[in-house]
Amino acid sequence: MADRPLDDHEAFAAVFDAHFDEIHRYVAYRLGPDNAEDVVGETFLIAFRKRAQFDPSRAAAKTWLYGIATNLIGKHRRQEARTLRALSRCAPDRDTPGHEDRVVVQVAAESLRQDLAAALAELDQRDRDVVQLLALAGLSHEEVAVALGIPNGTVRSRLNRARKKLRGSLSLVLQEADRG
Repeated sequence: MADRPLDDHEAFAAVFDAHFDEIHRYVAYRLGPDNAEDVVGETFLIAFRKRAQFDPSRAAAKTWLYGIATNLIGKHRRQEARTLRALSRCAPDRDTPGHEDRVVVQVAAESLRQDLAAALAELDQRDRDVVQLLALAGLSHEEVAVALGIPNGTVRSRLNRARKKLRGSLSLVLQEADRG
């Protein structure tokens, strides 16, 4: 499927069926469920219109679709940053049902969720794209490079810069928690 051109409707339909859910999850996480349907629809519309330009020797169809989706997400940068800032101000849900160990882990994760969202919002959009393609989409460094149309070394430097900023932001939060 990813090894052949997408110039016929059946090949494209197979790519759509294989990757729609994954691309939708990624976009929904990045932009929220309200915007996901439109962006994913536009992603596949653009892919369909440009299917003759798809080069299977350059990238897998999934990587190509992530690139299109990420470019569309870039058009929503201000909205994404506002959403992450709003998340950073929301109180975590303390009513987590389940086994005691799961509750402890969930409460710890929820207490950091606000701070992580705030730290992500402070990242440069290009660095945030790299982090989220790696963490949410599970793409390799090489696939992120292809999806974003940047060299592999640039992916690594953006990830390194983002890690340092996130580590610094979150270590301050943890230090404050230890003092409190």
